[in-house]
Amino acid sequence: MKKIAIAGATGYLGKFLVEQLIESNTEGIALARNTEKLAAFNSEYLQKVKAEFTQPESLKGLLSEVDTVISTVGITRQKDGLSYMDVDYQANKNLLTEAIKSGVRKFIYISVLNGQNMRQLKICEAKERFVDELKNSGIDYTIIRPTGFFSDMKDFLYMAKKGCVYLFGDGNKKLNPIHGADLAKVCFNAIKANKTELEVGGPEIFSHNQISEMALHASGKKSKIVHLPDILRKAGIRCVRIFFSQKTYGPVEFFLTAMGFNMVAPKFGTHKLIDCFYVSVR
Repeated sequence: MKKIAIAGATGYLGKFLVEQLIESNTEGIALARNTEKLAAFNSEYLQKVKAEFTQPESLKGLLSEVDTVISTVGITRQKDGLSYMDVDYQANKNLLTEAIKSGVRKFIYISVLNGQNMRQLKICEAKERFVDELKNSGIDYTIIRPTGFFSDMKDFLYMAKKGCVYLFGDGNKKLNPIHGADLAKVCFNAIKANKTELEVGGPEIFSHNQISEMALHASGKKSKIVHLPDILRKAGIRCVRIFFSQKTYGPVEFFLTAMGFNMVAPKFGTHKLIDCFYVSVR
């Protein structure tokens, strides 16, 4: 496998991608704003390079001799004065421009399942705008759409630790979140595959009720789930835009909207969510 560049290497998925790179003895570059966070990773095949993705001049020459770029660049909560458009769209566009200039063969981008159907959300608007750029760029590409990470399930665990989980509606909406290590394998498999879009989830499908029960059990709490009227979820989406800044409402409106969808995709991987919950509460 030829040289691979991992952009956003210090994020949740990025670190698993770096682990997969090292495990496969593949030559690669870990690109990140803070390379000190990559201190635990050591390999003769790995370069750790500082990159400010929002500043295109900082990317010049970094992708020479690179065959594939895997980008996880994006933000969940806006910080440092940067917006979703600054990072999820423009930073990735800067990276794509440099990839094309450098003769990179393939660009793999991690978006979100149903993102194309949630363009009204600020975070999805930025991600899907970049997806449009990538599709029209002329470069070989794969857009990977995961259902959600295990790390996203921490909100269930956070409530469970307090003794009660609050859900909207009947709690029967389903999803199959995926562990970062399993998703990293999907990304590496996509390097040689010819699919332009991949939807992927973890090996187990759960309802929100089932995830709540697991979180409560792992936390050593009695089962207590409160079902709130779904109209409150819909009202909450409208209210956060009116009463809060974009910095605050971005992740909230995404969470509330996604809670109203079945987020189920083809199964992949071996990691189990219950094991992740038990590790988190130790």
